[in-house]
Amino acid sequence: MRFRPCIDLHGGKVKQIIGSTLRDKDKNGLIENFVSSMPPSYYANIFKKDNLVGGHVIMLGPNNKDAAIEAISAWPDGLQVGGGITAENASFWIEKGAMAVIVTSFCFKYGKFYEDNLKRLIDVVGRERLVLDLSCRKGADGRYYVVTDRWQNFTEMAVSEDTLNYLGDYCCEFLVHGVDVEGKCMGIEDDLVKLLGASSPIPATYAGGIQGLEDIEKIKEFGCGRIDFTVGSALDIFGGNLLRYDYLASTYGTH
Repeated sequence: MRFRPCIDLHGGKVKQIIGSTLRDKDKNGLIENFVSSMPPSYYANIFKKDNLVGGHVIMLGPNNKDAAIEAISAWPDGLQVGGGITAENASFWIEKGAMAVIVTSFCFKYGKFYEDNLKRLIDVVGRERLVLDLSCRKGADGRYYVVTDRWQNFTEMAVSEDTLNYLGDYCCEFLVHGVDVEGKCMGIEDDLVKLLGASSPIPATYAGGIQGLEDIEKIKEFGCGRIDFTVGSALDIFGGNLLRYDYLASTYGTH
């Protein structure tokens, strides 16, 4: 189990926001937990120094391209990049220094899964450089379902053992957000981590709700020691007071 850091970009700045409040049109409901005065390269260089390979640079909406390029240029082949990735621009990001691209809306949008788009991406960058973001919420039946369109619409794709095995043939890794707790520092989605630990056939990183070391120990236990984790709003370098970056980097880093 490894600590995988993140650089979330919104409006060209490094921020921590509650993702479920992000909208394309209505900006009034956006909840920002943290807005950094430091550039993206500042964080990329910290992660590079500590050799935290495979962190996520996520572009949340427009006007983030230059900031993302700055981050991945600071550590070529050390960071993944996501947000608006398509078959048309995926190779651009690899050429700019991303070790992999993280794909969401190109394959999951309007409440549907587009397998043909996933195959197009593989043709462009290859399975070994493709990460699938399976952001999900619990449905009325108690199962987790992939959600689309700023996490507002449910798809018919349940996050299950069969689904993970199927999609695992198309990518090198899963990034899985527990949408209902993401950005809220209110504890993790226990059942989701257990599902990933028991069923993911490839490496997977869990994100959402981590508020302290107790949650990280739960991820280790429920994920059978094989599920990585990322922390945002709780982390001291992002304005939080619940977890220390230096401790996570030294304890759960890549050594």
